[in-house]
Formats: sequence, structure tokens, C-alpha cells
Amino acid sequence: MYWPRTRRNAGDKRFSVQSLAVCIERIWGLKRVAHSKLQIRYRTTLWSIGGLTAIALAVFAGSPTYAQGSAEAGQAKAAVCAACHGVDGNSITPEWPSLAGQHPNYTKRQLLSYQTGEREDVLMTSFASALSEEDIDDLSAYFATLPAVQRGADPELVELGQRIYRGGIPDRGVAACIACHGPAGRGNPMASYPIVRGQHATYLINTLGAYATSTRRSDTASNQMMRDIAVSLRDDEIRAVASYMQGLR
Repeated sequence: MYWPRTRRNAGDKRFSVQSLAVCIERIWGLKRVAHSKLQIRYRTTLWSIGGLTAIALAVFAGSPTYAQGSAEAGQAKAAVCAACHGVDGNSITPEWPSLAGQHPNYTKRQLLSYQTGEREDVLMTSFASALSEEDIDDLSAYFATLPAVQRGADPELVELGQRIYRGGIPDRGVAACIACHGPAGRGNPMASYPIVRGQHATYLINTLGAYATSTRRSDTASNQMMRDIAVSLRDDEIRAVASYMQGLR
């Protein structure tokens, strides 16, 4: 596997945008976007103002809610979840999200959001309202242990999706997705930013649509960052970036 070299002056201790990006690049590394006909390798870039703004929001966002549950107990409790999210946490229905491998803190935060009304869904609200905090912790811990299925992106949408994901849309104040979700879509567990790689594009499209209309408000802790981004995206841009995230590896 090819890993890019980073150039820097070892004697230069001054803080700069470039040094910040290099640090992030060294942490996250080089990843690939895959789809049915071609693979695009790329070097991590975080030079856009929008991306750096999102990083700042990530640093100063509210404290995450940590999940400390039993994966063994969660496995027994997850039987009812299998109908929609798959027996192994990988949903076969694109309208419903795969939960396998997701950060437990993020899963916990979403279940709590259904309880508080920040997220609304007839089935999920009913299910989540009956869960205790221990149930939520156990389920979150269990799904985090499951291997996620990798999916591909639509090759016709990769170019636009990659441009938005990696660089945002500065003219409209849309921050780069890479700043919070990482170059490979692995998210940020400490900030409760979710893994998006391999997630169903249809689900991601619906999610961005829900943020755009404020029917989903689970981004309150991050100063409604997702709502502000989603409302500024056109339908074709949402489709492209959703497909790109589905193909990330």
C-alpha cells in the first residue's frame, strides 16, 4: 500500500494551518474510495476554511454521552433490532441504517435523541422509549463489536461527492465532511461523530433531508452544524456525497 510522504521543516515550531492538516493526516492516514468499476486513491487534504471551521466546532462541542455497556447482554437484547437492522447489524434495506461497527457513544446518543424527541420515527420512538439507560449502553456496546459490510459508490457520482466531502462548498459556507467524519469516514468516537463509510446512501440521503427540514435535531450539541450544512446542499449534491460516503473504505 502506498503511503504519502509529508514535507515539513523540522526546525519550524510555529503553528500553521498546514501543520494542523499534516497532524490530522498523520493520525488518519491514506484511505480509498471504492465503487463497482474503479478505485480512487487520495491523499488527505484539509486546507478549506469550511473544513477547519468544522474542526473547531468538533473541538469545542458539548461533552459526549459515553456508553459503557455489556456487549454480551446487548446481544440478547438486540434480537428485536434484527428485523430492521439485520441479524448481524448490517441492514439489507437501504432506508434503514446499518449499526455494525458504529461508535457506541454515537449509537447511545441517537437512542437518547429518540427519547427526548430530537429524532422522530414511529417505530424507533416507540422502541427507544421503553429502553433503560443500561439497555441503551448494552445495545450500543454490542453493535460496536460487529463487523460492518463494505459497499460501493455510484461511479457517476464520485467526482462531485468527493469534492464536497473533501473540500465542502466554501461559497455557500458548507464545511468539508472530512473534518468531522475523517478521510475514510470513520468519524470521531470522542466527539460522537458517526462512522459514515459503507452506510446506505439512501439512508444518508434521508438523513440529510431530515436535517435540512429540521425534523431531525440531534445535532444540538454541535451548534446544529448538520442542519446548517444540509439546508445549503442541493438535491444532486446530497445524492453525490451520500453515494461517496457509501463507498468509503
